[in-house]
Amino acid sequence: MFHLLQIAPEGGDKAAATGVKEVPIWDILQESNAGIGWLVNLLLVLMFGYVVFVFVERYLAIRRASKAEADFMSKIKDYLKDGKVDQAKDLCSRSTSPSARILEKAIERLGKPMETITAAIENTGKLEVLRLEQRTSFLATASGAGPMLGFLGTVVGMVVVFIDLENSATLELKVIAPGIMTAMITTVAGLIVGIVAFMGHNFLQSMIGKVVYQMENTALEFTDFLHTPSK
Repeated sequence: MFHLLQIAPEGGDKAAATGVKEVPIWDILQESNAGIGWLVNLLLVLMFGYVVFVFVERYLAIRRASKAEADFMSKIKDYLKDGKVDQAKDLCSRSTSPSARILEKAIERLGKPMETITAAIENTGKLEVLRLEQRTSFLATASGAGPMLGFLGTVVGMVVVFIDLENSATLELKVIAPGIMTAMITTVAGLIVGIVAFMGHNFLQSMIGKVVYQMENTALEFTDFLHTPSK
């Protein structure tokens, strides 16, 4: 970090003229570690890092799951019409989409009562939804816990301010600055974590909703195919 250069007005130093001193951001962050502020800041940094990791990892995983192979359902129907059950199962196993895994479980139960096939589709669908939603619950937790941690830092900062005032003989800004910095920086950091986690969670949920719609559409199309009388 570095100090911003000041342009002196008419040969004078601007900082000296206005009484405003430039403070590096690193010094501000160091001052915000007063009391247990360092612990709150550390927790917020770790939480923010994991929030970003979860969002990126889930985004890539859900994006892969949403990509459906062209004419996939048509190929499955053609295989089943020709009695090529093994080829249909092999096609499903080679696909990475949740819809393919649902169809694979359903094809394995062909010849059994329709209730059994439907139950297999529903149970597999629930497992696939849980797989898509794994770790996203942390984003929901962080969206609330982040601002709460920031508020904790605010309270800690104000406690530090009162302790410094009690132990100081004179009232000076530099005496209470560390506590105020702790209160402000932790509040801002907590809000940043909460906003990023909240928006990331909602965005991922909208993506999961689209994948679930694809799964339901595929399952409905497959059950309609089984109910269709063979010619």
